[in-house]
Amino acid sequence: MTMTSKQRTEQHESFTWIDSVRQVGKFNQWTRRDWLKSVATGSLGALATLPSDHGQLIAAESDKCLVAITLDLEMSANFPTRETTHWNFEKGNLNDETKKYSVEAARRVKAAGGLIHFFAVGRVFEQANIDWIAEIAKSGHPIGNHTYDHVNVTATTINDLQFRFQRSPWLLRGQSVDEAIRDNIQLTSKAMKSRLGVDPVGFRTPGGFANGLRDHPKVRSTLLDLGFDWVSSLYPPHPNSEPMQQPTAAVLEGIVAAQARAQPFVYPDGLVEIPMSPISDIGAFRTGQWRLEWFLQAVREAVDWAIENRAVFDFLAHPSCLYVVDPDFKSIDLICDRVKKAGDRAMIADLTTIARRAKGKNH
Repeated sequence: MTMTSKQRTEQHESFTWIDSVRQVGKFNQWTRRDWLKSVATGSLGALATLPSDHGQLIAAESDKCLVAITLDLEMSANFPTRETTHWNFEKGNLNDETKKYSVEAARRVKAAGGLIHFFAVGRVFEQANIDWIAEIAKSGHPIGNHTYDHVNVTATTINDLQFRFQRSPWLLRGQSVDEAIRDNIQLTSKAMKSRLGVDPVGFRTPGGFANGLRDHPKVRSTLLDLGFDWVSSLYPPHPNSEPMQQPTAAVLEGIVAAQARAQPFVYPDGLVEIPMSPISDIGAFRTGQWRLEWFLQAVREAVDWAIENRAVFDFLAHPSCLYVVDPDFKSIDLICDRVKKAGDRAMIADLTTIARRAKGKNH
């Protein structure tokens, strides 16, 4: 069957979430009680195992819930309108609204005593004025590598790599897909060093994968070879509502239950995985077409689960989406407020701190 251009766009955009937000039936009945039972019996496996060697953890964080606020600096298709898809070819061409939102979000979290961990696509640094992101970096917020063109690092064909290369394959200059992926990562690091004078802090894959990079040792090897000791690539499966339908109690329970599968772990080769915690803004507002209050409820319940279980929560969002759906920063303020109310049971942390905890390293 021949797909239309729109269908191909939707199919490719959904590769990041296809294993994560479409499995409503499978996870609707998985409640917190089921998760606790699974932990007790060990049936969840390695992904559900929280770090246990507290003697090796940083003393000040050993018994705290670690909450990360992470924002991906890229343009998002379907925002500000559902018909807006040209961003798929211009991921790094950030508009003024996205930049202003990023700066204000950074200011708010810093004022609350924390830092945001940003991830930038390399093409951001082609823009004439990058004072806004330089301000973010100067304020101490870490900025990680998100590839140059927002490429799919698990791609095996050019068509799976990125829209830009589908349309203009000559841009690859004869590179193989593996070579293009490596080059895309390296270019971003060089761009950051050239324009900001800093090296990237960590790596996040464009898109989230239900099994992380467990099935992609070649990608892990590339990242280790390029100097990265942690990655954020895993986005666990979870239920979602039908578009524009309020999430049911079962959906919300499933999202909370999925937090256990979003806990950090170490791959056999030593690379640390720091999963993204559901539900993302894209999952809620593009896929589910939720109202803001529904999203805030899901985030609140997920953060509270992490605090209660002294676990990790990695909020995943995009300023290019949030400035449209959450212009008053309610989701970020909510997270900061929940952490503040938790007192010494929780803290806002960057992903490097979480990686150290997962690997059992000291400062």
